[in-house]
Amino acid sequence: MSKLNNQGTPKRARPASAADDCCTPEKRVALPHVTESPGKLLHPRYWDTNVVCDCLRTSGFGDPALLCAFQDNKISGSVLPDLTESHLEQMGVRNIDGRIKLLKFLRNLYQSHSEVVKVFNDPIHGHIEMHPLLVHIIDTPQFQRLRYIKQLGGTYYVFPGASHNRFEHSLGVGHLAGCLVRALQDRQPELGIDQRDILCVQIAGLCHDLGHGPFSHMFDGRFIPLARPELKWKHEKASVQMFDHLIASNDLKPILQRYGLKPEEDLDFIKEQIAGPLETGDSPGRYRGRPKEKSFLYEIVANKRNGIDVDKWDYFARDCHHLGIQNNFDYDRFMKFARVCEVDNKKHICTRDKEVGNLYDMFHTRNSLHRRAYQHKVGNIIETMITDALLKADPYIKIKGSEGREFKISTALEDMEAYTKLTDEIFLKILYSDDPNLSEAQEILYKIERRDLYKFVGETRAPEGKEFNKERLAAEILKCKPDNLSQDIQLTAEDLIVDFIYMDYGMKEENPINNVSFYCKSDFTQAIRITKEQVSKLLPEKFAEQLIRVYCKKNDEKTQSIAKQYFVQWCANNGCPKPRDGDVVAPGVTPVKANWNQRLTSEEDNDISKVKNNLFSKKH
Repeated sequence: MSKLNNQGTPKRARPASAADDCCTPEKRVALPHVTESPGKLLHPRYWDTNVVCDCLRTSGFGDPALLCAFQDNKISGSVLPDLTESHLEQMGVRNIDGRIKLLKFLRNLYQSHSEVVKVFNDPIHGHIEMHPLLVHIIDTPQFQRLRYIKQLGGTYYVFPGASHNRFEHSLGVGHLAGCLVRALQDRQPELGIDQRDILCVQIAGLCHDLGHGPFSHMFDGRFIPLARPELKWKHEKASVQMFDHLIASNDLKPILQRYGLKPEEDLDFIKEQIAGPLETGDSPGRYRGRPKEKSFLYEIVANKRNGIDVDKWDYFARDCHHLGIQNNFDYDRFMKFARVCEVDNKKHICTRDKEVGNLYDMFHTRNSLHRRAYQHKVGNIIETMITDALLKADPYIKIKGSEGREFKISTALEDMEAYTKLTDEIFLKILYSDDPNLSEAQEILYKIERRDLYKFVGETRAPEGKEFNKERLAAEILKCKPDNLSQDIQLTAEDLIVDFIYMDYGMKEENPINNVSFYCKSDFTQAIRITKEQVSKLLPEKFAEQLIRVYCKKNDEKTQSIAKQYFVQWCANNGCPKPRDGDVVAPGVTPVKANWNQRLTSEEDNDISKVKNNLFSKKH
């Protein structure tokens, strides 16, 4: 709030005895009918201090001490929505009923001039309200594009309910961002959170995923690394570029200013929340949009410090809802306990010490979603097949961008006008094309339609500290012929697909809770750290692992069987855990590895069968 002191509260007024001397003469102005142009009412946000005082005087709040306090603190119309009861008390308004009555009048005054908020009926958060400025952003082609990008990419081909898109997720993140920042504002007025901050945080939540390509993470995680291996690109970078394009192509800067934003500061702040510090020569790696006193605002939408942010909260709830998986994390509870404390001379969002177990549950939920859905072996292979189809179609697909230039699928990200046209629709464009150049890509997509997928060979985990070269791994597997296998494998390295899957708690090998600060009931202002040993002995010892999956493009049973035996032998040779079906698919290989668990002995197998039979007979 520009007219408040550095604690976010209005300066104290002069003593009441000086009121008559400091008040300005009464002006004869018919309020609130002040016009900025013929026939158009001037919104209170544009009123200067004199006009605000005139409005108070003509509306029954003509106490000289009150008017003097507003004059002394230079309370203009842009400040009115941020005034709280504690602000008025510090300004010298001692009567409680008077403060409540004045605040009610100011809120009604602002709302009577405001555009009507838009209400969205969301299946996750219920009826959510969007500020008119947010609606202006939502109603643009760049944002509406998110309706045509699946939130979970190829996972929809495995979980029939996972048909939701980036559009509704972005609405949810914008809503939760507003909920959290307002909760902090109400709980801690001294933070100085104003309406500009709230709008900027909500806009960042809305626009954080603008840069996603077709099938979401498939595009930047699989397609781009293969199509343009020299390019270090992530969707966050494209989100910033698309946001700039959205503002410029829809001429939204005047609208931002109309709602009190300062484009020269606030646009940088919004983009920094999405992708981190902007690349600038004068201050690399440093945030410019907000001062150090408001550094905690960068932890709401995309928390680079520990990963606890509203983006996760929405996709946990939304994805679990559509996948049919239970969500065990309650973000409402977290917001009830969220506070800003000072940690190492910086302000960070903290939570109560008793919530540490819930945060471990949150990261466990994230890991479970990856294992059960996001990294589902069939969903991943479908995304691999879509990627193969896009790679084969890339030279022949033309997308028109700015100034009539044409781009390929892999180069459309260089021009935001072209990138706006690139969505999941590219799948059907290839599938139903009459271009003979797309026949190979079409055949791959037809296989997906017929469920004729690449076949799963096996999965193992990389030993800790050991690294493998993904590009050479297929050829190395084909060199590992089991001694008991007489047949030669009729496969080439091109027939095998090797997929590396990284499972973690969001910060690679690091425990994210080590970067979370807590406070105790006895002192809300003192931030502390809580170690894993202080929580439970049943928590993970490791927080990251690498899975190695192998698929085969040939689908005849004989070739599949041989490929699985080669893979089991490769695991034995390289110290990797035995694939779960290793005893079944490669019985001649598993006894060779001394430290691998063997199949059940005949006695153990008989004992288990007896137990099962007894349970069955009791049940029936």
